[in-house]
Amino acid sequence: MSENRGWKKYFGPATLVTAAFIGPGTVTVCTLAGANSGYALLWALAFSIFATLVLQEMAARLGFITQDGLGAAIRNNTTEGFLRILFFFIVLSAIVIGNAAYEAGNISGAVLGMDLLAGNFKFWPVVIGVIAGLFLYLGRYAFLEKLLVSLVIIMSLCFLLTALVLRPSFDDIIKGFIPSSDNNFLTVLALIGTTVVPYNLFLHAASISEKYTEGANLKDIRRENFVSILLGGLVSMAILIVAATAMQGITTEINSASDMAKQLEPLLGSWAKYVMAIGLFAAGISSAITAPLAAAYAARGIFGWEKNKTSTPFRIVWFSILVIGVVFSSLGFKPIVIIQFAQIANGLLLPIIAIYLLYMMNRKDLLGKYINTTLQNAFGGFVIVIALLLSFRILNSVFSFIG
Repeated sequence: MSENRGWKKYFGPATLVTAAFIGPGTVTVCTLAGANSGYALLWALAFSIFATLVLQEMAARLGFITQDGLGAAIRNNTTEGFLRILFFFIVLSAIVIGNAAYEAGNISGAVLGMDLLAGNFKFWPVVIGVIAGLFLYLGRYAFLEKLLVSLVIIMSLCFLLTALVLRPSFDDIIKGFIPSSDNNFLTVLALIGTTVVPYNLFLHAASISEKYTEGANLKDIRRENFVSILLGGLVSMAILIVAATAMQGITTEINSASDMAKQLEPLLGSWAKYVMAIGLFAAGISSAITAPLAAAYAARGIFGWEKNKTSTPFRIVWFSILVIGVVFSSLGFKPIVIIQFAQIANGLLLPIIAIYLLYMMNRKDLLGKYINTTLQNAFGGFVIVIALLLSFRILNSVFSFIG
């Protein structure tokens, strides 16, 4: 095996998952968490990373063994009748609602970057939507994805280096991994929602089935899954730690990319705002392409449409998600508020997809000897229980407030 191939074995479809969750939502939510709560919510990120590793391994195993996406697996292995229609409705609603919210956050993140680079312009959401739509329509987004992911990686490295330069208190960081009843659970849910992205389960299973048709095994897939997601998790933690350290004693409310760029000034000085702006724009527009695409893949699998990216139903789905994202990003809300809402929506919808995935992973007629072990079911059940408890707590607070 060549050295180059040896290096590449650690990166594959799981890298797409990491690139998807290291977007404007992660930068924004981790910054707000660090600035407002210090290191106290590191435990929530640690749980999010664990949950991502558990659920994405299941999605990857499903895609590899069945050689099909999660949407197709749901269609092919759900009994006929009312329950089938109900499952389809619940899963599809979760995907559409989650992706629409996420898309609004993606476009708003790109707007934050453009505001910092070129000044305020009320039609930035439309401009970004048109750019994303053209690449989706033409199907030529592979090169753009690589370029934008590279820019996001540069921004991520800047956060990691800044964390080292600032030399935060190691004792305070350790304390942050201990949950507290004083935590802001909306922020906790947002941190989970920005890391454990439901549509990534569909994206991962589909990309695994396309790439790993032969010459691979589950050991390879699990290794690259572990490495990619763990690196993404370290970046998320670095962003929170940098915000907690750099924003200590600063009472300014974070409302813009310029406010967030202040974190990187210890390392980059006056260049900080440009790195933050380009990184947010790159993360936003790349995710603005992948989120509608993932929704279209999910719908195609569930409804059994032909595997053709130029088909009318496929294009209607991604176009609808894109338009919804542009509309909500243009309504005049603060971009940071939209981004945070998108992550909370993802956190609320996560249990729906996770429960169904766990059910599929215990179908012996589908996976044979590769069904979940007792330990994998325990891990999956633990993730679902925590996600449900958080969701119920948030919903209870909302209904109590309305009442």
